[in-house]
Amino acid sequence: MGQTIIEKIIKRNTGASSVCAGDIVTVHVDRVMIHDIFIPFVAEKFEEMGFTKLWDADKIVLIYDHLVPATVTDDVRHFKIGDAFAKKYGLTHVHRSDGICHQLMTEAGYVKPGNVVFGTDSHTTTYGAVGAFSSGIGYTEMASILGTGTMWIKVPETIKITINGTLPKNVTSKDIILRLIGDLGADGATYRALEFCGDTIEQLSISSRMTMANMAVEAGAKCALFTPDEKTAKYCEIELTQEERSLVGDPDATYCKEITYQAEDFVPVMACPSQVDHIEDVKDLVGIPIDQVFVGSCTNGRLEDLEAVAKVLKGKTVAPFVKLIITPASRKIYEQAVQNGTMEILANAGAIITHPGCGLCCGRAGGILSDGERVVATNNRNFLGRMGTSKVEIYLASPITAGFCALTGKITLPE
Repeated sequence: MGQTIIEKIIKRNTGASSVCAGDIVTVHVDRVMIHDIFIPFVAEKFEEMGFTKLWDADKIVLIYDHLVPATVTDDVRHFKIGDAFAKKYGLTHVHRSDGICHQLMTEAGYVKPGNVVFGTDSHTTTYGAVGAFSSGIGYTEMASILGTGTMWIKVPETIKITINGTLPKNVTSKDIILRLIGDLGADGATYRALEFCGDTIEQLSISSRMTMANMAVEAGAKCALFTPDEKTAKYCEIELTQEERSLVGDPDATYCKEITYQAEDFVPVMACPSQVDHIEDVKDLVGIPIDQVFVGSCTNGRLEDLEAVAKVLKGKTVAPFVKLIITPASRKIYEQAVQNGTMEILANAGAIITHPGCGLCCGRAGGILSDGERVVATNNRNFLGRMGTSKVEIYLASPITAGFCALTGKITLPE
C-alpha cells in the first residue's frame, strides 16, 4: 500500500516497518522552537518535571519576536527568564529581535526536508513548505521534549489538494489558501495533514508555499506538506538526498479526502470580520472604506510580499488619512528590501516601516486600532480583539490586494 508524505516522514523517523493514519507513535524530535511568550512557562514546567539537563541544547532554538520591543513592563520578565534559562542550560541558538520565529527557523537553516519539528506557536506548520513535519504544541509538551527529545503523536489522516494551471494576474498563494480555508471551514482539517501537489504548486516560490503552510492551521490542520524540489534545495542550501526527493504522496496512498482546483478559477479574496473562514471575493467588497493597511507577519512579511506592495505604490502615495504599516519578517529581509530599493519606494509612498517581528499581528505593538476602525492585513487571523479592541474590523488579504487598498483608502480589486 502506498503512503502519504506524513506517513513517510514518520516511518523514517521512528524506524517502524509500517505507519498508518491513526497509529500512536513516539517520534524523535529533530528541532524545537520556543518563543518569548512561552519561555517562562516552559522553563517553570521543565524544572517542575525534575529535569536537570537538556536532551540536546543544539537542537533548541529560543526566539524573541512577539514581545519586542517591550510594550508593557511584564514583557521584560519574559526576557529575563529566557536569558537565565539559556545561560543555565547552555542554549546556543538564541535570537533577540532577529525576526519572526517561523521565518527564522527556515531562513537560518534550522529546519530541513523530512525533519520532525515542534514549536510553542500554532503557526509552526509553516515549515511544511520545505517538506518538514512541523506542528505547534503547548508548554507542558515542550518541557517534556526538552528533557527527553521525544514526543508521542497520532499519525494524521491526510487531505490531498491538487492544483493545476497558471494563476491569473494579481492572484497569489494567499488567495489560494484563503479560498481553501473557506471551502474546508475553520475545523474542516482538524488534526489532519494537508498535502499540496500539482503543477501550480510546483510553480510557487518557497515564500509562497510558506504562506500556505502557515495558514493551514486556520482550517485546524496538524501540518501542511509540500514535496521538496530544487527550489527547496536552493532555499535550504542543501543537495536533496534520494530519501528527501521521495517525500511525495504515492498514487495508491490512502487519503481521507481529495480536493482539486484549476488555478485559472482563483480570484482575489478576503477573509471578512471576524472569522478566517468567512471568505468573500474582493469584487463583492469594493468600496468599503478603511483606516489602515498592515503588510507583514509570518504569513506575508517576506521579500516577495514587500516587493508586491512596492510595485503597486511605486511613484504614488498612500491615500490620505490611511496608515500603511510595513513589518519585514526578519532582519535579512529588511536588509534585502533596502538593498534592492523596495524600502525606498515604500517610504516615499508614505509607509510606516517597523522593526522585524510579530508586532501588530499579535496585537502587542506596531499600530493597534480602536473602536470602529477597519484594517486590511496580510497576516493569518482576524479574530475579535486581535489588533486592538473587539470593535475593530479586520480583513485578511494578499499583499497585492493590500497595496491597492492602501493606495485608494478603500477595499479595491487589484487590476
